[in-house]
Amino acid sequence: MKLRNVVLIIVSIIFIDQALKIWIKTTYPFGHVMDVMGLKWFKLYFIENEGMAWGWKFGGEWGKMILTLFRLGAVVFGTWYLIKIVKNKYHKGFIVCAALIYAGALGNLIDSMFYGLLFSSSDYSTIATIFPHGSGYAGFLHGRVVDMLYFPLIRSTFPGWLPVWGGENFEFFSPIFNIADASISTGVITLLLFQKRFFKKHQSGENHPMGETNTKVNDEMQVS
Repeated sequence: MKLRNVVLIIVSIIFIDQALKIWIKTTYPFGHVMDVMGLKWFKLYFIENEGMAWGWKFGGEWGKMILTLFRLGAVVFGTWYLIKIVKNKYHKGFIVCAALIYAGALGNLIDSMFYGLLFSSSDYSTIATIFPHGSGYAGFLHGRVVDMLYFPLIRSTFPGWLPVWGGENFEFFSPIFNIADASISTGVITLLLFQKRFFKKHQSGENHPMGETNTKVNDEMQVS
């Protein structure tokens, strides 16, 4: 697989991810929910999180900065690693998975590093603006990651006889995420499912001339 194809995959994912994030952040207030194409199981739900993928959090402001720096280090390492596996002609599927994971990490890193500087704050009654007068809502490395994809496929109630959760509301699938998160998850899950195929050593092209040589020598010795 050629490096330019890998770059095309990454740039495409980053463009879609950032375009959707910027559009929803500058069009709707925080917490806005709407159905996509009238579907009740596919919604855009604008939220922001200060932590990891899928809304997980980590250690307040210092944790946020450490997490952003970790993402930055992962992207720097990922750049080197992608070039290496392309150069060494790894399995195409493995390269694509690595590109998906890399693109997702870079997409969320952009939010963490720059969104606090580029946007005004979003709340339930105010729509954010890009390049606000004065400063943005946070400093460098302290931006919040924008999430919006929401798939409440099943909404029900646990049966009353069930211990602990009996009678409580149940929802599948409840996480709210973004294109970058989906890219990371797709890459990781595909890698886990097909790792044997991706890392299988192919030996179909090997030749065994020594066996033929030995056979000829033995035949000549017998004739002698």
